[in-house]
This record gives sequence, structure tokens and C-alpha cells, in this order.
Amino acid sequence: MANTTVTLKKGEGRTIKSGGLWIYDNEISDISGNFTNGDIVEVHDFDGYPLGKGFINTKSKITVRLMTKNVNQEIDYDFLKTRVQNAWEYRKKVTNTDSCRLIFGEADFLPGIVVDKFSDVLVVQSLALGIDLLKENIINALKEVLASDGISIRGVYERSDAKVRTNEGMDRIKGFIGNEFDTNVTITENGVKYIVDIKDGQKTGFFLDQKYNRLAIQKLCKDSTVLDCFTHTGSFALNAGIAGAREVLGVDASLLAVRQAEENAKLNGLEDTVHFKCEDVFELLPKFEKSGEKFDVVILDPPAFTKSRNSIKNAVKGYREINLRAMKLVKDGGFLATCSCSHFMSYEMFTKTINQAAHNVHKRLRQVEYRTQSPDHPILWAADESYYLKFYIFQVCSEY
Repeated sequence: MANTTVTLKKGEGRTIKSGGLWIYDNEISDISGNFTNGDIVEVHDFDGYPLGKGFINTKSKITVRLMTKNVNQEIDYDFLKTRVQNAWEYRKKVTNTDSCRLIFGEADFLPGIVVDKFSDVLVVQSLALGIDLLKENIINALKEVLASDGISIRGVYERSDAKVRTNEGMDRIKGFIGNEFDTNVTITENGVKYIVDIKDGQKTGFFLDQKYNRLAIQKLCKDSTVLDCFTHTGSFALNAGIAGAREVLGVDASLLAVRQAEENAKLNGLEDTVHFKCEDVFELLPKFEKSGEKFDVVILDPPAFTKSRNSIKNAVKGYREINLRAMKLVKDGGFLATCSCSHFMSYEMFTKTINQAAHNVHKRLRQVEYRTQSPDHPILWAADESYYLKFYIFQVCSEY
């Protein structure tokens, strides 16, 4: 049983009462009992009504992350295994599980931890103190659950090197959990092969959340010229290439990413049609415009231009500028795929920004489809941070 009780101020706790999992420092009236940060505590409303149990960290603005609404539930190995089993059963229903996100933090009711599966390797990212203390048990439960389906995991690598850990008073760490292994892992997604660098690649090594968005652009790219901006390791560009594009150019400012993309093109036998350039997209697109370059399909998959509410205004300018430039490069009747991966950039704001860009360059947009992240990154409606990826496909037409 928890020996510490966190009591909320009157009128607070709206997030957890609507199904969310976070309690902020300014919502708390009192903390009674002895505890160490990372411990499991009980949460009560102002009138003593029990609201659930979670782990505490007074160094974080998110002081409590709820694990269960049942105050009589023990947060033990069996509890964690049940959570993991439920997450796995869900993935088996909604996605191809060869490579997928197995645990998506709050959306799987395991706040603060992400686990990605790349073939027979797991990559773990722990972002909160309380869940970090449970990390080993969660990994063991995952191995046990997967083994029951005949899946053997040959290695686990930790990528808990995100800056957000410092908000929890934690060090940023990365390295093997258990035996060492080759950290360049080959996966296949949508028929495309990739070498995923789980040690030095961005975040956990590969962006699994765009899986079905990459598949969606394939049907547009046959016999087309394609420009893939912010290509990273070439994922959209290679989906265009394998779909039969006539010529594809992927652009990224990271030389490491471009070199990996070139290796991925060779791996798929696409090096003659899919090429890559290391350059700043914001500098390259005006050059293309000046030279009269046009493409049948332009893809924009930029990094998050904002990671806080304070920088939204500048982010809007960035998204408007990049979409405006891209629309100018699309042939009349061609297609634009564009997205935002920041949850601070709301659907409404992103949509308005694209509309402004189209108006500014006198283009008419016909929406082909709107998509979000792949279903192995489920959106928990009470947890706004779990809904972050907005993805549009448009046909771009001259206004007159």
C-alpha cells in the first residue's frame, strides 16, 4: 500500500477526472507521509475521495503520473505484465508487428516510457523517474509476453538520452540493457528495407509513426518526379521509388542521415532512381523555384518546429513558409503531402496555416485525405500529448 497521500486543491484534477494521467504541481494542496521521488503514492480529491495511484516526482512540474484509478491495486510485476499484454494484443489487432511501437507511454497506461520493436530488437526510452524504476520489470514482461507468441528478442538498447529527462532531475543515458549486439538493424516496412541505426539515429532510430502515411503516398508516385524534403534516412523517398516513381530526390540537412538514406536506396536496388542531397530545405526550395524546377509530388516531413507553447508563433511562420515554397514547386494538378509532428501545433492551427500558404501563392487545394500517426501510436483522447502527428495529402491546382 502507498504510504503517501497527495491531496488536490478544490476544483483541480480535471485532467485525471476526464481520463488523463497527469497531475501538475500547481494542482496539489498537500502531500502527507514520507516518500522518495519515484515512489507510488495515493491521490485524493480535496474532500478525501480516492482518485488513484501513481508515482511522484516533486522535481517535475508533472508531479504525479497516474498508473491506476484503483487505490487498492498493487503496482507489481503482475500488474505491469497485464498492461504489457494488453498493449501487445492491441498491436496484433491494428498493425503489422514486425516493427512497431509496443508501448506508447500514457496511451498504453504506462506513463513516461516508450518501447519500439525493430525486428527482433527492442529500443527503450524512459522519460520519467517513477517508470524508470519499473523499467527492468516492464522489459522482462515484454520479453515474456512476446515469447508466449514465439517471438524471441535478441537484444535491448536504451535511448533515454532525450533532453526532457533533465526536467525530471534525471541524467540522459544510452546503452545496452543486457548483452551487446550489432546496433544496425535491418527491417522491412511496406515492402521497403531499411538499416535502422538504433544507437545514433534520431530518437529510437526510425520514425515508425509514419508507416501508413508512407504507404498512402505510394499510389501517387508511379511514373512521377518526386521531391522528399527532410527525408531523414529516406523513408518517404524510398516508398516513392518502390512504387515506380520515375525520379526521386530526397533532401536533408544531416550528412549522416543522407549517407544512411543512400545505403537504404542500394539495399532496395533503387540507387538509379532515388537520389539524395545534403542541404538545408529552406535554402534549396527558393533555388528550385528560381530555376523553374517542378515536381509531380512534393513531400514535407519536417522536424517539430515547436516543442513548447512559447514558440508556436515562430513555428507557424516556419510551416507557412515551407508549405508556400513547396506549393510553388508542384506541377499544376500534382500532389503535396505535408505534416506536422508537434502536438503544440494543433489540427486547427496547422490547417489554417496551410490554407494561408495556399492563399498567398494563389493555389487551390483539393484534399485527398487527412491522416494521423499509425495505430501503434494510439491517441488517448484524455491525453492531448498523445495526438501529435497531422498529415495531409492535397492535389494542388492553379487558382484561375
